[in-house]
Amino acid sequence: MNLTERLGLAALHKVDPETAHGLSIKALKSGLTPTPGPVTSDRLRTTVAGLSLPNPVGLAAGFDKNAEALAPLSQSGFGFIEVGAATPRPQPGNPKPRLFRLTEDKAAINRFGFNNEGMEAIGARLARRPKNAVIGLNLGANKDSEDRPADFARVLAHCAAHLDFATVNVSSPNTEKLRDLQGKAALTALLAGVIETRDKLPRALPVFLKIAPDLTDEELADIADVARDTGVDAVIATNTTLSREGLQSSHRDQAGGLSGAPLFEKSTRVVARLSKLLNDDVPLIGVGGISSADQAYAKICAGASAVQLYTAMVFGGLSLAADIARGLDTLLERDGFKTVADAVGSKREDWL
Repeated sequence: MNLTERLGLAALHKVDPETAHGLSIKALKSGLTPTPGPVTSDRLRTTVAGLSLPNPVGLAAGFDKNAEALAPLSQSGFGFIEVGAATPRPQPGNPKPRLFRLTEDKAAINRFGFNNEGMEAIGARLARRPKNAVIGLNLGANKDSEDRPADFARVLAHCAAHLDFATVNVSSPNTEKLRDLQGKAALTALLAGVIETRDKLPRALPVFLKIAPDLTDEELADIADVARDTGVDAVIATNTTLSREGLQSSHRDQAGGLSGAPLFEKSTRVVARLSKLLNDDVPLIGVGGISSADQAYAKICAGASAVQLYTAMVFGGLSLAADIARGLDTLLERDGFKTVADAVGSKREDWL
């Protein structure tokens, strides 16, 4: 992190977190952030669900909810970008304050509630996306929808022409009863509808499933069965947690989903368990608590084919993505791996 970025982060931490987040999007759009371009090498290049990635370090959904900063983000060191979540109709989300910075814990709690400008506005921005990047959309459902499963398919149908992948998000804790859709029967029906919509598209589009970290072993086994049976192309593990174990911050009791450093071990164990259950049938994308190349590497060695970041950038800046990708290249070389794919799952047993 250079001095300018360090000073910018310090200034952002002096204002409330949601305002700071809005300012960071404006800084990106104004060209005030580091743009090293995609970081890549022969070791870092990889393919996940048919997508050719320059490196396996992606941006998680939630940072650029409304697809406002696609061009600068595509030049910020990431191997792929996920925007959204998008719902069919615009919605304001939950009342403010709804984002809390837990500095002592290197974490955040949010209860946004799928605030976004809706698929029409987001789809229009995606239509102007840079063509030399891998960009996906997190699909969501409106809070007051009478048919939430149908909402996911509607957003996919509307935006698919401008996407490289789409993610079904049934794991946010901030929309009432949304996580109920992770049950085996409900999830199978929901994914069947989304994949039926996908199969009618003019071109193939990978569909990912994003799950919560707070699932029992039995629920994880059900997720694995559903992922195989429905033919999803990858599973993103994991979203935020409802756990508050070990937190120090005065914000620790705020309602919402916890992300950041405290989630690392829990989410990595989920990756390892799912990797074993799926036996390499479905690739995994590891998310949760990654703030260094060592942690990204651990997720990959536990069974993830790629990883995503978000909360760590609150404390480490946007340059963290490029730093992690470069560090990952060094770690792969150190351990004699010729490619990222060779390292996937190589230390899974350490996390079981």
